[in-house]
Amino acid sequence: MKKIINNAEQVVEEMLQGAVLAHPQYVKRVEGFNVLVRTNSPIVGKVGLVSGGGSGHEPSHAGYVGKGMLDGAVAGAVFTSPTPDQVYEAIKAVDGGKGVLLIIKNYTGDVMNFEMAAEMADAEGIKVAKVVVNDDVAVENSTWTTGRRGIAGTVFVHKIAGAKAETGAELEAVQQVAEKVIANVRSMGMAISPCTVPAAGKPSFTLAENEVEIGMGIHGEPGTHREVIRSADDTTEHLVNKISNDMPLTDGDEVAVMVNGLGGTPPMELYIINRKVAAMLSEKRVTIAKTYVGNYMTSLEMAGFSVTILKLDAELKELLLAPADTPALVQF
Repeated sequence: MKKIINNAEQVVEEMLQGAVLAHPQYVKRVEGFNVLVRTNSPIVGKVGLVSGGGSGHEPSHAGYVGKGMLDGAVAGAVFTSPTPDQVYEAIKAVDGGKGVLLIIKNYTGDVMNFEMAAEMADAEGIKVAKVVVNDDVAVENSTWTTGRRGIAGTVFVHKIAGAKAETGAELEAVQQVAEKVIANVRSMGMAISPCTVPAAGKPSFTLAENEVEIGMGIHGEPGTHREVIRSADDTTEHLVNKISNDMPLTDGDEVAVMVNGLGGTPPMELYIINRKVAAMLSEKRVTIAKTYVGNYMTSLEMAGFSVTILKLDAELKELLLAPADTPALVQF
């Protein structure tokens, strides 16, 4: 195993220390916990948003803590759900009196532990609502889920629910718009090489030199099938067709697109993929309101990508395009 680390058991701790040192204008740490929150948390009169999960998906989720997105992010061990007490501390740290929305990716451990934390907070008089993101169209059930997995489409939930919370909306309204995003977002990915969890010390799966996995999950969960590697256009066409078969796109629809790298894919290749996505949507006479290309939800150093398409209405478009300022969105 080749990793630029000091100690496999300390990667999350040292990562969080480094993140706070890099972005003190955005985040602070809840002392004693793997939780980063906005520097001005809690914000009185604003619904707090908390998300998180296993580490290894950076910049998700701490990279989206800031104005217009999340108020807090909880970091579990690599590819491991954070414990209920960690989530509970995040809830307490961001509660400004209007309640807290938990944005949960659909993995069994995440759902269970976030729900336990919500019960703990409710017992303390903190109003908590939750949504579960399940945007992955590849498989219905997987290694760590009942139902569809939550992957890169979660970032769109962060952005739009975060924008709604910034308006001063009540908890129920923020939850409702998050649910609307979940109902209108679909994703699918693929991998051409595995990643290595530091504590494991060996790749999470193996692929032949000319082989790829279609529908791969962000923790290395199996996808729909393995095949000989094809061109970028052919692979992208397969993923976009799976998405559009699940969420039909027709003449006049308006969407947002995310071409997400899994950590080991260069921007050159992601832009080639985006070219094909745009061409396919143009053929359907679907308008693209906004395109995102880059690493938004990774899988350590896994090489591969996912495509996410979010169908927009006037409300979702306005909130998606609203200003946001977080470490992952920093521009020079």
